[in-house]
Amino acid sequence: MRLLVAEDDPRLLKTLLHIFISNKFAADGVSNGRDALLYAESGEYDGLILDIMMPELSGIEVVQSLRKQKITTPALFLTARTEVEQRVEGLDAGADDYLPKPFAASELLARTRAMLRRKENYVPDLLNFHGVTLNRSTYQLSYREQSKTLSGKEFQIVEMLMQQPRMIVSTEQFLAHIWGWDSNVDTSVVWVHISNVRKKISAIGAPLEIRFVRGVGYMLEDTND
Repeated sequence: MRLLVAEDDPRLLKTLLHIFISNKFAADGVSNGRDALLYAESGEYDGLILDIMMPELSGIEVVQSLRKQKITTPALFLTARTEVEQRVEGLDAGADDYLPKPFAASELLARTRAMLRRKENYVPDLLNFHGVTLNRSTYQLSYREQSKTLSGKEFQIVEMLMQQPRMIVSTEQFLAHIWGWDSNVDTSVVWVHISNVRKKISAIGAPLEIRFVRGVGYMLEDTND
């Protein structure tokens, strides 16, 4: 899952990104509402974490603009405890939830997971493809009695492939969705992580193959087909 975090306090933004990334989310951070809107319009994000009071555009204005464009990415507002009217306005504008500051990391994560479960195209915690299961809570890939725990990037790669099996996912899509627009990582990093995933698929004896289509991308297939 990829999140966009918009918060104008640089220390809090850094903390929020650390919380999400250390809990297996991919996350990008911006510090003003105009950038938040630009990033959110890309359609690359599964959820938005927005401060209400930001420079250039407020979180409420960001959500209002997105909803006018029929962009339904779920949004969670971070608010000061005194912003009761803004909370109501934000929910009316199309936000899914709000969390008053200060808050515990555990509650932030719980509310984010709940928000993502309410997505129209919600994907259940267990993804299955030909008897192979990806547990999106424990980050384990399992087949019959065998399991392997995936790293954060490995998990996100497998999640993308299992959400659209037999469909090609390009290297550019992996980079944008997992590493982010502003990342300067080399494209070879995708190959390295996919190589590691292939080893774990083999280790559990799963009948899956991540096939490379030259010049196009990668595809998840069932080797029994």
